[in-house]
Amino acid sequence: MSKQKNDMQPFNPNALLTREDIDQFISASDPIAARNALVNFWLQKSDAASASFVVARFEKLRGHVPLVGCRLAILRSFTIEPVLPLLRAMAFVAGIDLTVQLGDFDVYTQEILDPKSSLYTFKPDAVILAAHTADTTPDLWENFADQSPTSVQAAIERVSNHFDHLISVFRSNSSAHLILHSLQLPCQTATGILDSFSVPSQRKAIESINNAFGKKASETNNVYILDNNAMIARRGEVQWEDRRKWLSVRMPISAGELIHLAAEWMRFIHPITGKVCKAIAIDLDNTLWGGVIGEDGIEGIKVGSDYKGGAWRDVQRALLDLYHRGIILTLCSKNNPNEAMEAIEKHPGMLLRASHFSAVRINWIDKATNIRDIAKELNIGVDAVAFLDDNPVERDWVRRNLPDVTVIALPHDPMGFASALRDCPVFERLTLSVEDRERGKMYAEQRLRNELQQSAGSIEDFYRSLKMKVSISPVNSLSIGRAAQLTQKTNQFNLTTRRYTEEQVSAMLQSPHYAVLTIRVVDRFGDNGIVGLAMTKTTGDVCEIDNFLLSCRVIGRTIETAFLATIAHAAQKSGATKLVGQFVPSKKNAPAVEFYAAHGFTKTHECDVGSNWTMPLPNKELSIPTWIEIISDEK
Repeated sequence: MSKQKNDMQPFNPNALLTREDIDQFISASDPIAARNALVNFWLQKSDAASASFVVARFEKLRGHVPLVGCRLAILRSFTIEPVLPLLRAMAFVAGIDLTVQLGDFDVYTQEILDPKSSLYTFKPDAVILAAHTADTTPDLWENFADQSPTSVQAAIERVSNHFDHLISVFRSNSSAHLILHSLQLPCQTATGILDSFSVPSQRKAIESINNAFGKKASETNNVYILDNNAMIARRGEVQWEDRRKWLSVRMPISAGELIHLAAEWMRFIHPITGKVCKAIAIDLDNTLWGGVIGEDGIEGIKVGSDYKGGAWRDVQRALLDLYHRGIILTLCSKNNPNEAMEAIEKHPGMLLRASHFSAVRINWIDKATNIRDIAKELNIGVDAVAFLDDNPVERDWVRRNLPDVTVIALPHDPMGFASALRDCPVFERLTLSVEDRERGKMYAEQRLRNELQQSAGSIEDFYRSLKMKVSISPVNSLSIGRAAQLTQKTNQFNLTTRRYTEEQVSAMLQSPHYAVLTIRVVDRFGDNGIVGLAMTKTTGDVCEIDNFLLSCRVIGRTIETAFLATIAHAAQKSGATKLVGQFVPSKKNAPAVEFYAAHGFTKTHECDVGSNWTMPLPNKELSIPTWIEIISDEK
């Protein structure tokens, strides 16, 4: 298939795309246009009929548009089949190719307990376990009024212990991510209004089981709780349930609500597959505030706690929450920069100020070009950037020219902007490290480093002026989460792009042959946090580098040389006479392609997968740069 044509007319949000339109794009061998049309088609009409069409057409585009694979197993106690086409369509639109295995009806216990079951032979990346309260504990769902306080407590303990055991067995048999639905609370309780202040309470009894689920999940790697009741509450308990379908086909969810269950699952699937965004490029006029700054002036734009500005204040609150989640905020607006920045700094209704933004592009250049520049400045891929703009024409322009960028669909009414932003699954995270929370601050500090570099007399003067201190330490219980996260998220300076879960890292730590090290960098501008990871395996007199990666924040500061020199020194002390490694090229790790050659390694073998490299130890040419102070844990 050839590349898209640039002379196409902009997408008209008021014109409904037809199946014939999409088929014409596919017939014309225009995969990018076909993909964009399918995305818009799905946004305009997200229902079961559209889902089947979207899935069928994406199957035709397979191999011509980028897709990330994910193997998903679903264990359930109720009918869930009608959700699957919706889920697969939603995943395809997000660039995720789901292979789904649906477990048999209400046999999840047997599937988890049997180590030879189809669940484990399927080798899933993620597993969803969705059990209805009526099936799990009928005593608390249907027959609560018949129970004594003693029998209620016994039911709580029985179900809590049962799921505790299931999770433990699952984790011993699989390293897959497990997403466990919390048990649904009844919409109408057996004792009516008495339930809220009586003992025992039907809702509180089920909540006790859910609390036990949460406790077990917090103690077990890669186990997460889907808050079933929060999801149902957002939609409304009465409209969520369909009693007729429950009695006839054991499906407790109304047909119109199935799409929302699929969307909730996608909130977990995005971070599991790595289809997340690190940064968001934000428009200003009628997006971050109401009105046009160039026409209305600071006094005329709308943002604040009153009705007129409340919608945009909600958007800023949502963005500020993302900032504290580690999402990098940037500006991308066609505007006069002086007027725009003055409004950001001086308008009393603004929650976001200049210090919250790590990159700024306020000019009259097209937004696709500006987003490319923003990604380059932040040293991330354009696929790690989301785009927020109220103008559907601008959104379509970015979709056409940067198909890897996540363009956030917004409703016509600004009152829905904040909800659309909060619902966007590319900002979901399954863990949140200290480094994540501080990312916005760290990128602001990076701007200061860039300014210093521009004023430095030489590159060595710049390095010395940073006053870098590097701490290298073995991974422990406090850093294992960050270590696994680095393997899953780091793409550019990553020699092998091998991904590991916390379980897999933990298994390495139990082996006497493996060493797993993190590197932390502090300089005159602040603490960069844990920014790198190395995994080595020593067999006899050979030390093999299994994984070596650095965050894009510290690339190009000779940190990688200091890290490698420290590893080589430790390997030599342990008796190794040779340091070997492999480089596996990917679409994104070009910054690491010369790493081994530049540090004295010799290429010994090259194949389709990558190249193997070796270096004898000791190597006098490999040393720690004099401008870096190493604080190394001798263990």
